Amino acid sequence: VNMVHLHAREPETGDPSYKKEIYAEIIQGIRSKNRELVISVSTSGRNFFEFEKRSEVLDLKGELKPDLGSLTLSSLNFNKQASVNSPQMIQDLAKKMMENDIRPELEVFDLGMINYAKYLIRKGLIKPPCYFNLILGNIACAQANMLSLGLMINELPEGAIWSVGGVGDSQLPMNAMAIVAGGGVRVGLEDNIWYDEGRTRLASNRDLVERVL
Repeated sequence: VNMVHLHAREPETGDPSYKKEIYAEIIQGIRSKNRELVISVSTSGRNFFEFEKRSEVLDLKGELKPDLGSLTLSSLNFNKQASVNSPQMIQDLAKKMMENDIRPELEVFDLGMINYAKYLIRKGLIKPPCYFNLILGNIACAQANMLSLGLMINELPEGAIWSVGGVGDSQLPMNAMAIVAGGGVRVGLEDNIWYDEGRTRLASNRDLVERVL
């Protein structure tokens, strides 16, 4: 199964956008070319903090409705920015996804986030089988090595479907470990903008996908 994870931007400024109209145009364009591709949309807490903004894209209906919405399972710090995800925000987003028949794309940067996913399952806010993105190598979270990945895989709930990504230079090694371990691969510019370790060549999403095929 192939999936795209979308972040919308304002057409005039290039700034991140939460607006469902912009997402609708992107989704319509994708589905006019490929109706089999699974589409996930971002509800990120990096740029927008109000539930109404973060969840607006989940109101799209019909052919424009996304298949999944991202759900980061705790707050965390990136190098220069925080992703703020309070327990109430996470639960409210999960509830709206369930009400609108949109599956959560569970984003996990550390072991405790998997435990919180199990808590949401017990509360009936997400339903198995769950899809997890395990993202390693962020400066303040699980580091990109086999031990950390193995612990995370071991803690996944029964029947979980999972992919692995790595931040920066760890992207390709973590993708390789994912393939060896029998999981999926998360790859793209959101996690890594460079094609080579020496950082002499900026990558494109196409470059990064083709490299792991």
